Amino acid sequence: MNKKDIADIKKQFKVNNDLLKINDIFNVYIMKESSDIYHHESTPFEMLEQEQQDLFMANFKKVLTGQLDQKLFELKFRQDVENSSQLILHQGILANDTEEWKTQMLQLVAKMLTDKQYENDIVVTFIRGEYLKPTKRSNEDTEESSRDKVYSHSFILCSINKTQDPKKELLFDYVEKEFKYHFVVDPVINLKAPIGGFLFPCFTDHAADVNRVLYSAEKAYELDYHLIENVLNAEEAMTAEDDKIIFEEIVKDVAGDQINTSTLANVYDEIQRVIEENEEPEAPKIDYKDVANVLKSSGIQDVDTEKVESAFDKIIDDKNYEMKATSIVPKYSSKSIKIKTKVADLSVSPQELRYVRQVHIDGKLYLIIELEENTMIEGFEMLPEALFHKVEEDPE
Repeated sequence: MNKKDIADIKKQFKVNNDLLKINDIFNVYIMKESSDIYHHESTPFEMLEQEQQDLFMANFKKVLTGQLDQKLFELKFRQDVENSSQLILHQGILANDTEEWKTQMLQLVAKMLTDKQYENDIVVTFIRGEYLKPTKRSNEDTEESSRDKVYSHSFILCSINKTQDPKKELLFDYVEKEFKYHFVVDPVINLKAPIGGFLFPCFTDHAADVNRVLYSAEKAYELDYHLIENVLNAEEAMTAEDDKIIFEEIVKDVAGDQINTSTLANVYDEIQRVIEENEEPEAPKIDYKDVANVLKSSGIQDVDTEKVESAFDKIIDDKNYEMKATSIVPKYSSKSIKIKTKVADLSVSPQELRYVRQVHIDGKLYLIIELEENTMIEGFEMLPEALFHKVEEDPE
């Protein structure tokens, strides 16, 4: 799934939307002390009160919110797995009655509780429904409505939410004119911040891919590997940060630890060019051959394909590994380039990097930034200063 696919289905999660029909909602309450199921219940979604539907819809949107490869990850199911979650989810979608659907979802919950201890009581919520995606008009002049033809996709979405202790409050009774201590014993289910979840299957344009699942982490780069590997039986997820670190280590192995800023800026420019020339909806991926071409084009000496292939094998133990180009360039990974010194730390964009130089002057090391205008600090304009001082001549 790309950003557009996720945005398309996410915006459908609203009450009384004829393009999204949620059939059943199944809630499972799990106790933290024993990791046992304390209670579970299934309800037709349309039987919930309007306020409850609104709360859950907002929660489901949260599951689908975040940047790809940072908080949301399209994962491929592992094959030849005993008690495969891919099969369980597929059977859940095809289930003819509610009891059969509940049985399948409870199998997933059982996997969640195997070798896992939660810090709070949690509530696992499953929904199954139908997502209708209208086709685009082939001709703008036609009177045919975009909703006359739709693609129908069945799906299951899971949201995992923790509970929190109720608040102890002091109230004022207007009638009795007295202060009262108020304490509710029922735990509060925090639907505003799910700690995980997933959508099955993945959707690309108008097609469903039952071989992949969209996993949602609680926070960016903080993945629940128990949920990914043991519950979903999916392949290991690589974050955008992982790809960036792998690329940096490969460049160090090939070109060495030292590199000037203009060459590094060229590397980022080359990768950005690959991104911009890509015509596919999916983010382009680069392998060892692409990396070799990027480094050669950037002016790094003594680079060949075999050397880069060997670096892939050494760094990630997989010479055929492909990394997303958008994860490597800070502009696309939502990260700036960090310049660390003992005096100060700076952050610049890839485009600005070529204006930064490290130079030796009079035996001292300086970081110089080429500017197009005077610098402003706290509203004050800095005055230019002379860097070189005239050396007094020896009177003799």
